[in-house]
Amino acid sequence: MVPMRTGSEPTTARSPLRIRFWLCVWGVAWAAFGTIAFAIAGRPGWAAACGVLWLVITIDMIMVVRHIRQGPHYQPGREVPPYPPYEEPDRPPARPHGTGPRDPHGPPPPRHEEP
Repeated sequence: MVPMRTGSEPTTARSPLRIRFWLCVWGVAWAAFGTIAFAIAGRPGWAAACGVLWLVITIDMIMVVRHIRQGPHYQPGREVPPYPPYEEPDRPPARPHGTGPRDPHGPPPPRHEEP
């Protein structure tokens, strides 16, 4: 008997790397334009913000291109069963409310009443 998959896994899942790449190209173009435009306009704060954004987008694009060049990775087929569900280790049963001391160090010391 071959165990069946649960069906919750998408069988035709595809990676969104290509669309991420083109969004990075779009972002790099606008960030570069913003950096240059704000630098020319004499707004160094905005130019620096666009420059940081340009750097972040460029790093993301490098990672996307790297993942695209790596190609598809191993994906299990229909004959591979899903992971077994997580089972918690055995624990002692919880004590019912109202029994025993609340403080883990024991009950508080007895109070001295005044005569």
